[in-house]
Amino acid sequence: MAGFVQIIEYRTSRPDDVAALSDDYRAKREAGGDGPMPIRSVWCSDRKDPARYLAIVEFASYEEAMENSKRPDTGEFAAALMELCDGPATFHDLDVVEATDFR
Repeated sequence: MAGFVQIIEYRTSRPDDVAALSDDYRAKREAGGDGPMPIRSVWCSDRKDPARYLAIVEFASYEEAMENSKRPDTGEFAAALMELCDGPATFHDLDVVEATDFR
């Protein structure tokens, strides 16, 4: 099974600003329609640690994820996201081994 997932683990005291930044980035990418885009993203908050968040971003392949990472708008989004974080983010790069949909 092909696929690639990146998990971005970060802390922020500005979750509403992060959500607005993410919404704006997604809207601009969808309007542009060019280049590889994530298949899906899930933004999560930690119930036990309210300042901890994770973004789970799925791509069709590692190669598409790397193409996406090289885009100037992705770099700008990442830099703006880091400005909203309380400290550095941790990135987890994962190859999809198996995926199961239960619905």
